[in-house]
Amino acid sequence: MSEVKLSHEELEAMLDRAARRGAKEALRSIGLLDDDAHRDIAEMRSLLEAWRDTRKSIWTTTTRIVTAAVLTFIAGAVWMSLNK
Repeated sequence: MSEVKLSHEELEAMLDRAARRGAKEALRSIGLLDDDAHRDIAEMRSLLEAWRDTRKSIWTTTTRIVTAAVLTFIAGAVWMSLNK
């Protein structure tokens, strides 16, 4: 077999071209290489942000409900003990 010698710059340029081709193919395979890709990505980010806000709101609401239930139980127990 013959030995191939590449300079550092040639090797780097070849790797750069291969990486760009691979990235384009990956984007094409998931449908993000067209002109609407930037809008699709912005919409996905918006949906992700909405999901995070919803998840935070659910935990906040759950915590408030549990706290209200515990305080109601304590108040009921105190009221029942005072009425005896």
